[in-house]
Amino acid sequence: MKGELKDFRLDGKVAVVTGGNRGIGRACALALGQAGARLAIVGRDIAKLAETKKEISELGLQVLSIRADITNLMDIEEMVKKVLSFFGQIDILVNNAGVAIQEMALDVTEKNWDATMNVNLKGLFFCSQKIASHMITLKRGKIINISSVLGQVGLPEHAVYCASKGGVELLTKVLALEWGKYHINVNAVSPSFTRTEMATHVLENKVKLKSVLDRIPLHRLGEPVDMAAAVVYLASPASDYVTGHVLLVDGGWTTQ
Repeated sequence: MKGELKDFRLDGKVAVVTGGNRGIGRACALALGQAGARLAIVGRDIAKLAETKKEISELGLQVLSIRADITNLMDIEEMVKKVLSFFGQIDILVNNAGVAIQEMALDVTEKNWDATMNVNLKGLFFCSQKIASHMITLKRGKIINISSVLGQVGLPEHAVYCASKGGVELLTKVLALEWGKYHINVNAVSPSFTRTEMATHVLENKVKLKSVLDRIPLHRLGEPVDMAAAVVYLASPASDYVTGHVLLVDGGWTTQ
């Protein structure tokens, strides 16, 4: 029926989730799988990959785990080959892998700058490039980049992280412009502080935790499932007319 509401099911789709072995990535993989997608989770920690794969498999979901370093282009190419060999297609890419090194701008070293940019921006771009090349042959695809509110607003001790996430959000728009003609949607999800291992420095510090909560109108940290819900929407047919968008899932952080 013309105008019929599209649903959020992903049956028959294959989703690749980088950093899919923990935190937001793990939650995204679980949610995409529960929506019907077959999964490829990618990460560097073999033990965590095995743990997450077991958890997903026990839910009756089909999952492939791949150990890969997305800062290495050969690893990215091998990862894509493995997914295509196993599943035959890639319909969804969630660029979730990320790092955050907390330090004042005057203390940033070249090593820490490169470590952050190589994962958060370089790895994200080349994963997108390699998988988009396949999506173009399918004439469809959904790419979802996990950004951060710190791609839009600044925060002391996060100069390099902010720079990398600002880059992610502009890159999202450029890729949407270039790949829209191939029916590839490129969007981003922008969380505020979320209850994951990466937020340990906030969770374990009462002063920092209060400062963060005071900035959030809903007065709670995000949960990984909050981000996963947004990712399922952007991966599903319900978002077919959405591209180049940054979806803030921040509890209202950026409203003030």
